Amino acid sequence: MSHHPQQRRAFWLRHLHNWHWISSAICLIAMILFALTGFTLNHAGDIEAHPVTHKKTGQVPSNLREQMLQLVQKKSAKTADPTLPLEVQTWLEQNHKIDVQGKPAEWSPEEIYVALPRPGGDAWLRIALEDGTLEYELTQRGLIAYLNDLHKGRNTGKAWSWFIDLFALACLIFCVTGLFLLKMHANNRVLTWPLVVLGTLAPLLLAVLFIH
Repeated sequence: MSHHPQQRRAFWLRHLHNWHWISSAICLIAMILFALTGFTLNHAGDIEAHPVTHKKTGQVPSNLREQMLQLVQKKSAKTADPTLPLEVQTWLEQNHKIDVQGKPAEWSPEEIYVALPRPGGDAWLRIALEDGTLEYELTQRGLIAYLNDLHKGRNTGKAWSWFIDLFALACLIFCVTGLFLLKMHANNRVLTWPLVVLGTLAPLLLAVLFIH
């Protein structure tokens, strides 16, 4: 009977260590990324950006322009699909390397405008329906801006949003298992709970005393 507490402790230590190292391995690289971008976001005003803008112009074929003209009236209905016709999307991709797949457009009798925001930059497309003139502009603000937007989940799409959720779960498992491991080793490490209290009180006091 005297061995039961030791066996129970060994059981929990083994499983906690397993969950701890697995979760840390899963979120390690992403945690480094989020830590670095947390610093760059905190000092965004001190980091100079050098935006680079690329512009394209062109002429939409008359058959595609006619197709869009016919669709203008239908787009006034709330149930209408706001995206560009598939044929136009394909033509833009093949001839100008412009990806508008799934992007909603703003339709008017004079023009079609598509906002194309992206991490670390911005872009837009305008098609004049009167003559089929195409204008495209892409602005890129550099690698740091790109990584900062990944940190914020800004214009990153569903896949990255799911990744952030899974990453947050892995971090939570890492921290909770770490807390239990601290508890189980606390008797042999005198500074365990004072350091935990310090880590808890420091941000709390800063928030109370200096954030108004």
